[in-house]
Amino acid sequence: MEMSGLRKVDPVKHEQKRGEILGAAIRCFIRDGFRGASTTDICTEAGISPGHLYHYFPSKVAIIEAMIDLGLARSAEKFEKILTAPDVIEALLVDIEETSLRFRPAQILNLDGLAEAARNPEFAEIIERHTRAVRRMWSDFLRQAQDRGRVDPGLDPDATANILIALVDGSRAMPIRDPKLDIKQSVEHLRTMLVRFLNPPDAQSAAIKPRIQKTGRPLKLVRKR
Repeated sequence: MEMSGLRKVDPVKHEQKRGEILGAAIRCFIRDGFRGASTTDICTEAGISPGHLYHYFPSKVAIIEAMIDLGLARSAEKFEKILTAPDVIEALLVDIEETSLRFRPAQILNLDGLAEAARNPEFAEIIERHTRAVRRMWSDFLRQAQDRGRVDPGLDPDATANILIALVDGSRAMPIRDPKLDIKQSVEHLRTMLVRFLNPPDAQSAAIKPRIQKTGRPLKLVRKR
């Protein structure tokens, strides 16, 4: 029997509206925190009614999970791009600078998410799921980079992934701890850390070997009298 009375959903417009609501939710979370931002706030920011919201997301938790899934998808694309770069470690460093040291929204959401997870068991489960997915992506990225001779094959990918996740989290905390942080200097120190930690031994030696400055004139021998 034909259900002519039911309205057909345009999948393209549906996804577009979901994206708009997610954007509004992210702005609310940045402004008021995961705990402080309510579904009413999100509806107001998105310009929709609460009843309209539930056509797209059944709850605030569903919005947060969708936001995390979107971030994971973007991270997967990012890792694929970094793997194709001429210098994997330099590309990784550029990404950390852009998405951690200089990107205020990521700094706020990251720290607030960890704080909320420490006091909210339901939110803690979301963060744990997200962390497991991120760790898998880091581990896969490192294994592929090792197979291509771009990362030290002696490193354990899973253990290294944990260290790099901590480094990214720390990079996002640095500008909040010190608003006057010298980001350029911090990037240079991060470059030294990543080169020494990740580069294969042969490439590492070449990368940190002191450069011998050439002078325009040969050295003169001093004769003893």
